[in-house]
Amino acid sequence: MILSKSSYGPPRCGVVVFPLVSMPADAAPVNPEREVALFPISSVRILGGPFEKAAEANRGYLLALEPDRLLAPFLREAGLKPKAPSYENWENTGLDGHTAGHYLSALAGMVAAGDDTADGKLRKRLRYMLDEMERCQKANGDGYIGGVPGSRELWKNVKSGRIEANGFGLNGKWVPWYNVHKTFAGLRDAWQVAGMEKARPLLIGMGDWCVDLISGLSDAKMQEMLRAEHGGMNETMADIYAITGDRKYLDAAYRFNHAAVLDPLMKREDKLTGLHANTQIPKVIGLSREAMLTGDDKAATGARFFWETVTKHRSVAFGGNSVGEHFHPLDDFRRLLESREGPETCNTYNMLRLTEDLFEMEPRAEYADYYERALYNHILASIHPEHPGYVYFTPIRPLHYRVYSEPDHCFWCCVGSGMENPGKYGEFIYAKAKDGIHVNLFIPSELKVSGGIRLRQETKFPSRNGARSRWISPSPQPSRCVSVILHGFLRMASRSP
Repeated sequence: MILSKSSYGPPRCGVVVFPLVSMPADAAPVNPEREVALFPISSVRILGGPFEKAAEANRGYLLALEPDRLLAPFLREAGLKPKAPSYENWENTGLDGHTAGHYLSALAGMVAAGDDTADGKLRKRLRYMLDEMERCQKANGDGYIGGVPGSRELWKNVKSGRIEANGFGLNGKWVPWYNVHKTFAGLRDAWQVAGMEKARPLLIGMGDWCVDLISGLSDAKMQEMLRAEHGGMNETMADIYAITGDRKYLDAAYRFNHAAVLDPLMKREDKLTGLHANTQIPKVIGLSREAMLTGDDKAATGARFFWETVTKHRSVAFGGNSVGEHFHPLDDFRRLLESREGPETCNTYNMLRLTEDLFEMEPRAEYADYYERALYNHILASIHPEHPGYVYFTPIRPLHYRVYSEPDHCFWCCVGSGMENPGKYGEFIYAKAKDGIHVNLFIPSELKVSGGIRLRQETKFPSRNGARSRWISPSPQPSRCVSVILHGFLRMASRSP
């Protein structure tokens, strides 16, 4: 293996490709619609270092939460008696139930990543959450699962076309589609990431409820409704299409495309200044998902353009963006320096998800560079490794401080995405291509490829330059070993056989 190097710049990750060793004929094929495919979380194990320590802290936080309290809004709206009182903070002031969706995703990621307890407490909690949500769906009778206060009357009015929407409200409710999207995403992750069979019919049932709800709305009414923050509803409906192959879900995904924001992006026009930042990023993830599934060039252009303008013109050195949750002017970062409300963790969480999609469509080194910078410097830094808690804002105001959440009292959006992050640490390290494996991040880890073959990476990056990787085979043949020394920016020049 020969790597080019530059003589300047801090040590950073490039994209290094290891040639594939001989594999059994039943190795999973690469999705033909993608240049590369990220390996599932269940195939990767973190081996020590700060990421493993953060995952341990996250496990403690997840176990400190009570499932019955998270489920209380869902039972209430289904006409069932809650088994415990709802949590307070955002969980009983209008955004009731949003944390449970995040909790499903967090449990699924941690279970798949091998970060469960020895007796499987996280898996048991995931199964229990799904059992209770199944009870709620049956009680509702129409596929709906949600904790939005006054759900029945709200969705009845929406279906009839009675819509009054603003940035954070729909018919007087606090971002109900954003809230419900978390449940959609949690069920999807329980099925796709953790392999929980029960989650699939629950997810499809919710998809059917959604398709029916919006079926009678005109395009004008849909766009009026989408003025209110709605998370990544286009993404999750596209995901259900990918799971089922039923075109009605893809049609619904396109109906959730917010034209006022996405149309300019598809024309490569930046009209983001002043917009609520994290409202927009999930919409663009949905756009990239549609592009991946359909080959829609305009959607792909819009997603790439958004990523380029945010990462290259609206982000600070550690990868975060926004001030006071909004995109600041391109030529004025002063408020970012002065504000106590610096880049929001949710924004970077979602930017990394978008980066994964774009990388799978076109594996460019700049995607890996951004991912590394944001993962280490913002996402990893947003969880306290000794006193588990998550950061909402990461201010760069001089001599300022950070505020970490507490399990029983804080239920912000960044608590939800914060508890998801550790289960995703291994998600971008490796990707499978037709001719090899991309190693995108230098994190001590082991990849299970196929037939018992593993790729182990040993590194103390970034405290030390260097990474050592070797193939481990179940056969008595000696392992192949490759050493990689980092000097400045790495780029692949050629490969030895």
